[in-house]
Amino acid sequence: MFSYTTGDPIYALATSYSPSALAVIRASGDDSISLLLPYFKGRLSSAKSNMAVHGYITDENGNKVDEVVVIRNDKGHGYTAEEAFEIMSHGSLPVIRAISRVLEKAGFRKALKGEFTYRAFMHGRMDLTEAEAVEELVKARTGRAGREALERLEGSIRREAGIAKDEIVNILASLEVQLDYGEDEILEEWEFPHDRVDSIIERLRTIASTYKASRLYSQGAQVVLAGRTNAGKSSLFNALLKENRAIVSSEEGTTRDYLETWAEIEGIPVRLFDTAGLREADNLIEAEGIRRSEALMEEADLVVYVLDGNEEAKAEGEKKVLYVHSKRDLTGSSEGLSFSSLTGEGISEVAAAIKERLTEDIETYSEVPSVDSERQKDKLLETIEALEDAKRAEGKSVDIMALYFQAALSSLSELTGEVTSDDILEVLFSSFCLGK
Repeated sequence: MFSYTTGDPIYALATSYSPSALAVIRASGDDSISLLLPYFKGRLSSAKSNMAVHGYITDENGNKVDEVVVIRNDKGHGYTAEEAFEIMSHGSLPVIRAISRVLEKAGFRKALKGEFTYRAFMHGRMDLTEAEAVEELVKARTGRAGREALERLEGSIRREAGIAKDEIVNILASLEVQLDYGEDEILEEWEFPHDRVDSIIERLRTIASTYKASRLYSQGAQVVLAGRTNAGKSSLFNALLKENRAIVSSEEGTTRDYLETWAEIEGIPVRLFDTAGLREADNLIEAEGIRRSEALMEEADLVVYVLDGNEEAKAEGEKKVLYVHSKRDLTGSSEGLSFSSLTGEGISEVAAAIKERLTEDIETYSEVPSVDSERQKDKLLETIEALEDAKRAEGKSVDIMALYFQAALSSLSELTGEVTSDDILEVLFSSFCLGK
C-alpha cells in the first residue's frame, strides 16, 4: 500500500471521468519530462517552463494515441514545485484510458487522493490552511462558500496566525530575558501584558466563531417538509425548487416515500426532503414511508411543518420546527406564515423564514477571515485556552509562564502546518479529490 511521498512520478485525471470535449491529466515528480519524452511527438524538450506545446501522445510502438497540448513545468514552478506537466487531451473515455496506460508504461503511478496538494504543501507552496482551502473551494455549494474558500487559499488564515505568532514570540522574548538572569541578579519585575494577550484572544475567538456560519454555507442544512396528507408539502417542495419534482395530487397518500434533493434557499445550500403525510395508515408501504418521515424529522436541522388551510394554527413549539399554512389563495390571510403554490404568494416569505431559523444562532463577521475546518477551529481554541491559562497563572514563576505561551505558539504552528504529524496529514489529504 502506498503512502504519501514526494519525488516519485505520479499522474491523475484532473477532470471528471466522463465523455467531454477536453480532459486534463496532470503528472508530477522527478524526471517527469524525461519520462514523457519517448511517448510524445512535439518540441517539449526545448520548451521553456510554463509553455504549452502542441503534439501527439504515442504508445511504445510510436503509434499516435491522441493529439494533445502539454504544459511543461520545470522544478520550482507549477502547482507542486516539482518537475511536472499537464496533458490536455480529447475527453473520450478510450483516449483517457489509453493515455493512462502510456503514462504507467513510462513509469508513472496513479496518484493518491490529494497527493498533488500534499506535495505543494511539503514543498512550501502553501501552508496547511491554504491546502485545506483547495478542497473547500472544489466542494463549495454556494457563491459565498466559494468566496470564503478563495480568501483562505490566498492566505487569510495564515496571515492572521502570523500576526498572533509575532505577538506571542515578542512576549516570549521578554520572558527569555528574565530567564537569562540568575536569581541573585537585580532585574525589573516582569509585568503580564494584559492588553496584548486580550487583543490576541479576542481576535482569534472572533475568527473561531465564524466556523458555524461557514459550515452552514459550505456544507448546508437538512430541511424536512412534514405535515398531514394533502397539506401541501409536495407543492411547497416544488415551489422552493422552482420545478415540478414531486407529484401533486388530491388523492391522499401520494407520497409514500421521501424525496430529497439539494436546493439553494436564500444563499444557503439545503438538502430538502418531501416526506410522506403523517396519519394512521393501514397500508404497509405507506406506514413504512411515515416511519421514515418521522426518522428524518428527528435528524433534521429544521422541520417545516405544513398545515392545511383548514387546520388550526399551532403555537411555535420546538425551536427547530417552523409552522407554515398552505392554500393561502383559498383561505385568505391567516395567522402566521402562509403560502399559495397556485399563485406563488408567500413562497419568498417562507424561504426567508427558513433562512432566519437556520441562521438565528449564527454570528457573522466581515472584518475577519472565516474558517470552514473543524481542525482549524480546534487549533484556534487550543491557542486561546493556552493564553487563558497564562492569564490565570499570572504571578507564577517566569519559566512556568513561558510554558503557557510556548503552548499557544505550538497550537498556532499546528494550525498552519509547521508542526504536524504524518498521520494527521494523511487523514486530511485523503479526503481530497483525485487529481488535487
